[in-house]
This record gives sequence, C-alpha cells and structure tokens, in this order.
Amino acid sequence: MSYFSFVKTELKNLFSKPATRPYPQQPRKYAERTRGHIENNMDVCILCGLCSKKCPTGAITVDRTGKTWSISRFSCIQCGYCVESCPKKCLSMKQTYTQPDAEKKTDTFVKPEQPAPAAQPAKPAADAAKQA
Repeated sequence: MSYFSFVKTELKNLFSKPATRPYPQQPRKYAERTRGHIENNMDVCILCGLCSKKCPTGAITVDRTGKTWSISRFSCIQCGYCVESCPKKCLSMKQTYTQPDAEKKTDTFVKPEQPAPAAQPAKPAADAAKQA
C-alpha cells in the first residue's frame, strides 16, 4: 500500500509545476500594496525633519547642518507615517526590499549642493535717480 502511495506522490511531483522559483534568474514580483523600503529624493527634500518626528521607532535622523538624511533600515517598520507627513512628497515606499546584510547599517543620503541663484543685473544710475 505504501509503495502505491509513494509512486503516486512521485508521479505528481514529476509532472506538476515546481513549488519554488529559480532565484535570481526569475526575480520576485511583489504585490501592489507591498511596503518594501523607504527612498528619499534628496533633490526635493528640504530637510524639515517632520519625517523623523513622525517616525514611531526613531529610525530617521535629519541633520540640517550636515545636510544629511539617514535611516536605520533595521529599526524601520515600514509603517509609512513619514511618507504621509512629508510636505514635499520626496519620500516614497519602494516595492523592493533592501539587500540582506550581516551587519546593521544606516543609509545616509546627502543633499546635493544647490547652485547659487544668478545675480541680478544692476540698474543703471539714471533709472535709480528717476525712482528717487
């Protein structure tokens, strides 16, 4: 009896689809509502710090003087409060997960230097005298 059960199981496994997928040749497709990890568009970020105040675990650190935005990936619980509270909408939840690592690390983003605004041309002296 057990022999027939074994043969039945073997034939089923031989002709059915595999239960696993070949990783990394076939990357995983995440569901639409997957909360992967938080990304920050530093070109838009104004370093206001609202995201760090809303973070329930304190995973986000904003340094205005150093112009850096940091997140501790192991402390983040992907709740999305920081994304909702961002006034510039520079934070977003990516549907992929960060690469696993043996060490706890903090990702730090540095705000790029903005070019200085162009200098306004000086008004001619005659126009300045008319206005006075």
